[in-house]
Amino acid sequence: MIANEKNFLSFLRAPKQFRIPIFQRRYSWENQHCEQLWHDVLRIGENNDISSHFLGSIVYIGEGIMQAAEVPELLVIDGQQRLTTLSLMILALHRAIKKPNTDIGIKPKQLSNYYLFNADEDGQLRYKLLLTNQDKSTLIQLLENRELSSDASPRLENNFNFFETKLQNADLKTVYAGIKKLVIVDIALNPDNDDPQLIFESLNSTGLSLSQADLIRNYVLMGQNFDFQSKLYNDHWLPMEQRFGDAYAKKFDLFVRDYLTLERRQIPNIGAVYETFKNHVPRKITPEKLQSKIAKIARYSNHYVSFALEKEEDSELQKCFSDINILEVTVAYPFLLEVYDDYKQGNISKLETVKILHLVESYVFRRAICDIPTNSLNRTFAERLMPNVLKSNYLNSLKETFLKLGEMSDTYRFPSDSEFKQEFQVKGVYNNQKRCQYLLRKLENHNNKQPIRHIEDYSVEHVMPQNDDLSEEWQKELGENWQEIHEQYLHTIGNLTLTGYNPELSDHSFSEKKELRPGGFRDTRLRLNESLVETSIWNESAIQTRAEELAEKALKIWIYPKLTDS
Repeated sequence: MIANEKNFLSFLRAPKQFRIPIFQRRYSWENQHCEQLWHDVLRIGENNDISSHFLGSIVYIGEGIMQAAEVPELLVIDGQQRLTTLSLMILALHRAIKKPNTDIGIKPKQLSNYYLFNADEDGQLRYKLLLTNQDKSTLIQLLENRELSSDASPRLENNFNFFETKLQNADLKTVYAGIKKLVIVDIALNPDNDDPQLIFESLNSTGLSLSQADLIRNYVLMGQNFDFQSKLYNDHWLPMEQRFGDAYAKKFDLFVRDYLTLERRQIPNIGAVYETFKNHVPRKITPEKLQSKIAKIARYSNHYVSFALEKEEDSELQKCFSDINILEVTVAYPFLLEVYDDYKQGNISKLETVKILHLVESYVFRRAICDIPTNSLNRTFAERLMPNVLKSNYLNSLKETFLKLGEMSDTYRFPSDSEFKQEFQVKGVYNNQKRCQYLLRKLENHNNKQPIRHIEDYSVEHVMPQNDDLSEEWQKELGENWQEIHEQYLHTIGNLTLTGYNPELSDHSFSEKKELRPGGFRDTRLRLNESLVETSIWNESAIQTRAEELAEKALKIWIYPKLTDS
């Protein structure tokens, strides 16, 4: 390794080309990063007492390092974001000084030929910086002042526009003076002696914002020969990134943790996913085995995207996944990865898959209603279920495993019908609006040929109003102990329904809420409101009666596993 402090512009000026390897993350600096760089450049440009400003390190390796090549091609290990952003700033400055009577001490052609282009070269060697396939064409279009394509990189386009806008009202000499004071540490790695992956890891340990996904991608691809590296990336890794889309940065680490949990039956800490992955895919592995492992990870990533990001194409399965996700039961994802893979591999039918998903949903929902702590769920789904499932008798053996959970520990139990029914009637369920809408939607849509399709069109309505200062009419309706009834039953299922007319219903009396047009209970034609329409007075007895009716329906929706039901 050779490390030298260098002036940034001097570093760029000699003929060279920085190439971002295909496995590096895309250009990702946002507006706040550009704003900070712009502020630093102006500050040092305006202050004659500041002779330099340290920008950070640029780490690279490549065939040209140890050769007398005319244009060395250097692979950037770290520094892509700074290199790219400063190139955008210099390009914007180049266009700004092309205007008549603009003199900053360097001509436009010199600025571009010294720092943006290798002036004596043709083709791709003409460019000082080549980004990955996804960003390369956009940067070249900007450098050549061509019209940007419809799929142009938004980060590059937005950040270039940011600098163009800033330069319209800036002193251009000051900007150039600031750029000239920027200093970097030039770190050239020796390809024979230095391990780029170790360097990459050490950079991450200093606090740079590299995700576990960044480390994993580089670990898999760095050090492979170019052809094999390209094959792994193009056949497996790039399709994974494309499937995740904008969610890649936030969700891929979570997917890898869930995948490793499935493989190891043990949950790694989210901050230790990379270290766990290295144990799962050791460095000394044959190309054939590496490709096989990455292909398997790619296959499971497709499953994850289908259920976790809800991109499933089958509408029935999609509804199942959506309901599970509303319950925020992400600890079930390793289990779902295996179930979904078995479905895709043809080991279980779609009908069996749907029933399994309903069991998972019922298990989680019943436990929530019965206030069973959730801290045991991760081990349940990671360690307790699938290892005990006989895949030759998949559905029934899973039901049997669910039933036996309570024998291991009461905290693992699948609440019985009697426990669930009792708690369902008395639990306050309004504390989470999204889950409350889910609960009411499921009750409304059960065996309904005209189901609610857009729950967002409805809001939760309290039959007995939330207002603590109830009207005299409501106090009379509820009876002598109206305060206790209000406090005890306000947010329970017996007192809740759905409406598209929440403001109109407001705190009106029960009879007015029934008969109001439009929007009254009689007018809405929701099944949830049928018993309300038939009730003459809304008091404790009426709330209890309706709660019991809905609890009976809930038993048919959030089912208890029965081995005789195949």
